[in-house]
Amino acid sequence: MENFLSYFHYSFVIYALITGVLISLCSSLLGVTLVLRRFSYIGDGLSHAAFGALAIATVLKLTNTMFFVLPVTVAAAIIILCAKDSAKVKGDASVAMISSGALAFGYIIMNVFGASSNLSGDVCSTLFGSTSILTLTRAEVALSVVLSITVVALYVLFYNRIFAMTFDGDFARASGMKTQIYNIGIAAVIAITIVLAMNLVGTLLISALIIFPAVSAMSVFKNFRAVTIAACAISVFCAFTGIIVSIAASTPVGSTIVVVDVIVFAFFSIAKRCSRA
Repeated sequence: MENFLSYFHYSFVIYALITGVLISLCSSLLGVTLVLRRFSYIGDGLSHAAFGALAIATVLKLTNTMFFVLPVTVAAAIIILCAKDSAKVKGDASVAMISSGALAFGYIIMNVFGASSNLSGDVCSTLFGSTSILTLTRAEVALSVVLSITVVALYVLFYNRIFAMTFDGDFARASGMKTQIYNIGIAAVIAITIVLAMNLVGTLLISALIIFPAVSAMSVFKNFRAVTIAACAISVFCAFTGIIVSIAASTPVGSTIVVVDVIVFAFFSIAKRCSRA
């Protein structure tokens, strides 16, 4: 217990916990809606689009890559969500196309134009997460807090509309709701969350933050609000536990958080089967 409490004497641990918990909270809020709309893998597509944008920003040596990565990721999110209603390119196909295309494009850009002597290490850190979550500055934490609060506030403010679009988009459109505008808003919120999560778990593991808490909550609860609240609680618990365990055991932060998510999902699945027996 003394060793556990000693971690909280370090500012980098506090910064990592604040940022990690807020990012996980935002991911779980959106996760319930995305899983129910059968867009679970949108995180993969957007994270790979963000990887491609990050590669360009790195080659251009931009001082703050977020101002370039975020608009590109928002644009990709809008394309994916709007393509769901397209007869030519369905939503799942657009995710796969953007995901693989952006990943390949980003790696080629870094390989051809990158000046780093450790290309493999840079790519691996971006794909699977890096220790940058443990070296956050106060300004970076403040930015994460502001963006996370914005995401949560928008979700709460438009909760009823998100609920309607999640379960019956056609009815919401027929009732006069401007679904296209709300789709663009949801796309922007998803993009913000994806960009924030890149430093936490890397581009290849972001979908885990979106899917596992939502599916774990759905295995126990059936009410939309209850599922959302439970998913948030599960996600925050997994992020907190994963960060502490990674610091104590010197394991990769992102992978550790995802492993905790998997363990919690397995626990809920077993508990559900036992309750039916």
